Amino acid sequence: RAGASAKADPPAWGRGTCPLSPPPGERGCLSSSPLQPCGIFPLPQKSLRRIHSTSTGFKQPRSRGCAGMAGGVAAGIALQMCMLIFIIGGLVILAYCSQASNERTYQEVVWAVCGKVPGVLCEVAIAIYTFGTCIAFLIIIGDQEDKIIAALVTEPEGPGSSRWYTDRKFTISITAFLLILPLSIPKEIGFQKYASSLSVIGTWYVTAVIIIKYIWPDKELVPVEIPTSPSTWTAVFNAMPTICFGFQCHVSSVPVFNSMKQPEVKTWGAVVTAAMVIALFVYTGTGVCGFLTFGAGVEQDVLLSYPSNDIPVALARAFIILCVLTSYPILHFCGRAVLEGLWLRYTGVTVEEDVIRERRRRLLQTISWFLLTLLLALFIPDIGKVISVIGGLAACFIFVFPGLCLIQAKLSEIQETRAISWWAQVSYGVFMVTLGAFIFGQTTANAIFVDLTA
Repeated sequence: RAGASAKADPPAWGRGTCPLSPPPGERGCLSSSPLQPCGIFPLPQKSLRRIHSTSTGFKQPRSRGCAGMAGGVAAGIALQMCMLIFIIGGLVILAYCSQASNERTYQEVVWAVCGKVPGVLCEVAIAIYTFGTCIAFLIIIGDQEDKIIAALVTEPEGPGSSRWYTDRKFTISITAFLLILPLSIPKEIGFQKYASSLSVIGTWYVTAVIIIKYIWPDKELVPVEIPTSPSTWTAVFNAMPTICFGFQCHVSSVPVFNSMKQPEVKTWGAVVTAAMVIALFVYTGTGVCGFLTFGAGVEQDVLLSYPSNDIPVALARAFIILCVLTSYPILHFCGRAVLEGLWLRYTGVTVEEDVIRERRRRLLQTISWFLLTLLLALFIPDIGKVISVIGGLAACFIFVFPGLCLIQAKLSEIQETRAISWWAQVSYGVFMVTLGAFIFGQTTANAIFVDLTA
């Protein structure tokens, strides 16, 4: 995409034209930070699989946010259904703007449609979000390995007598250094095309296990009290960061849309609707059955609520670990590409001029990123604290930036008269920005003053 400065004019939008391309001077730097997909997905069915795996995957065991944190099954499902309308709308808007601006990644679309300041803010937000998600990956690995090791190794009795090789910090570190770091160093990550299939298989298996365990519970399971309604109306908002974190696939949706054989907004709308409905059923099945099985005492990761010696659940934990091992390098690649783009834009050089130093800088970025996420994961064992922080950023990717893109795109249209549909779309964009800003502010404030200080 180094030659992206000589692109064709963007297509007309609606009854007017939409001049959304950035100035040529910015375009050279803008094109140097691609977040390109490493595989080609020419059929809608494969795009459906990719979007579904991106929105679920490792996030799926976080079942408590839907029902438990919302204060009840009905409240959790209702909140998900309401938010799903805007989540799908954001995906369609991004495809709409991508086609009009002729850009192929999320941050490039925001740059082209909204301008420099929102574009830089978007890139910084993506870097922070992917960094926080990588921390969550490592915490998940530690959670699942603790349970698997507990089933395989009998710990000696007495305080301070646990074996050193079963220590959580050791197991996370050795897994990260031996498996994750080597997969994160390469410049390209073509293996991600296999990760999507693995994530889908693991997701459905985990869902099936949790549903079956609810229908046929273990005999030693003690009945628990299950809340049927929120304790306060504000309790519903506690579930928003988890829902946003679970359904956020918008950053990777733009490359997936452009990798379709015939990228059309109408076809894309059907693909993402089907993918989000499937994800809703997966999340609802996992969340509701996990919550009804363990009640308000269910863990943030529902798999942690089951005993260590449960073989089907142990296999589910192994699936989750495999998904995370292949997903960390992909998220790291996304964050590294954004940092690389910011660096090249700041220094004012192009990709071709900086080839010699690229390898050294990539190694430095990868090792620094890896060590920082590992250290934070070792000393922040509660994944709920991480999700509460990055869940607000997920709301920005779902609501704020797509809403801004829609508003700016419609304002850029040259029309003699503006129909009711034009005003309706602008109003929809304003509402999305307002809703996203509210969720971001509420969840961030809650994370700072409640979760991080607890």
